Amino acid sequence: MTTNRGLPRTLRRSGSLPASRTVRIVILGQAAVGKTAMAVRFITKRFIGEYDPTLETIYRHEVAINGDVVHFEILDTAGQEEDALLIEEKIRWGDGFLIVYSVTDRCSFDEVMRLCFLVNHIHAGANRGRSNAEPPPTLIVANKKDLEYDRMVTPEDGENLSRGLKLPFHEISARDSWEETAAVFHALYADVAQQLDASPPSFRRRAVSKLMEKIPRIHSGTALGATGRSFSFGSFRDYLPE
Repeated sequence: MTTNRGLPRTLRRSGSLPASRTVRIVILGQAAVGKTAMAVRFITKRFIGEYDPTLETIYRHEVAINGDVVHFEILDTAGQEEDALLIEEKIRWGDGFLIVYSVTDRCSFDEVMRLCFLVNHIHAGANRGRSNAEPPPTLIVANKKDLEYDRMVTPEDGENLSRGLKLPFHEISARDSWEETAAVFHALYADVAQQLDASPPSFRRRAVSKLMEKIPRIHSGTALGATGRSFSFGSFRDYLPE
């Protein structure tokens, strides 16, 4: 189920966009809501059910969207309690945000509002002194809609939260649908591209901190596709830097 956005959203200003661009996406949410499954599903079209919940990664993936070559850098956060400075660095790094909860976990749904506030608060601080600064593009994503018998959060709950926060909302199953998962990333890219095009050049790219440089990076063209191996954390660790 998808509300507030089409599947996928068309870029009406594609003629003004560069032929190639890099977009940084941060996936936030509590542990076990399916953040890694979403990222891997989008990149490989495969669904893998089990992951190491403590392993943070930046996935790099190139894809054509409406004639643009988009270089995604997707930060898959661990979803555990961490130092405020660490989460601030990660939020400052991103151009756009996916705030994810599981329809089977009411606590993860209750966490969405806090994470949205945190994203807006940190970016407002980073853009202090800039007139007419807009909040960063953010989508709320309800995952695991295929687990209907375990559902604790209704579609109406998600839609009401979406209206209250004035943010787009998608309810998906990363397990059952690559198309739904890809549509989330496409829609967020459309919003990020529009905001970046409207921003002064000095605000279009933030410096990379030492913290962000330490997070392992996986290139989809080599680690995820070239070997033909099933993508699991057993094989995934073979590609991590020493």
